[in-house]
Amino acid sequence: MSRHVDYYFSFASPFSCLGHREFIAVAGKHDLAVRYRPVALSEIFPQSGGLPLAKRHPLRQRYRLLELQRWRERRQVPLQLHPKYWPFDPALADRVVVALAAEAQPVENFLPGAFAAVYENDQNLGDETVIGALLGEAGFDDGGVLQHAKSDACGAAYAANVTAALAAGVFGAPSYVLDGELFWGQDRIELLDSALTSGREAYRADA
Repeated sequence: MSRHVDYYFSFASPFSCLGHREFIAVAGKHDLAVRYRPVALSEIFPQSGGLPLAKRHPLRQRYRLLELQRWRERRQVPLQLHPKYWPFDPALADRVVVALAAEAQPVENFLPGAFAAVYENDQNLGDETVIGALLGEAGFDDGGVLQHAKSDACGAAYAANVTAALAAGVFGAPSYVLDGELFWGQDRIELLDSALTSGREAYRADA
């Protein structure tokens, strides 16, 4: 029986984009079942001490730009530093992922194109028409998926991701939770890989 990892991410997070391909590769390498859990950072930050980018100190904003450049080179992702349609409301795109996961659809058919739409191709992932086109390109029934994504049940599941994230100690995206151990940031994927390779017990903050 394969192990699983909870994958908390947001389309609003360029670091989620940068780490996505590497994370999926690690999950495949270790035969991990991935639980896709997009979260609303606007709900996570107020409850965990985080700040939206515009409210962070200018020094932190400048350093973020350095990190984006370093990691896009390391990960070989042609990420734009200032995407045309960023920031945007990621809620509908996030809920599409929730809907696909609930229907046991191959979520990974949608995610790479959605990330690329924002951070490489200057598309507005807050636009339902854009999302529908991406779903169609990925082989999904765009109308059916969007209808499910806008349902009350899907909204409740999306909100539940925030509750689960906070309970797991998540305060930013991307975050990966393996056996209760939190790995925050796409720059921790190598540590996740090492933990899986070694087979060690999960570390605990209260140890």
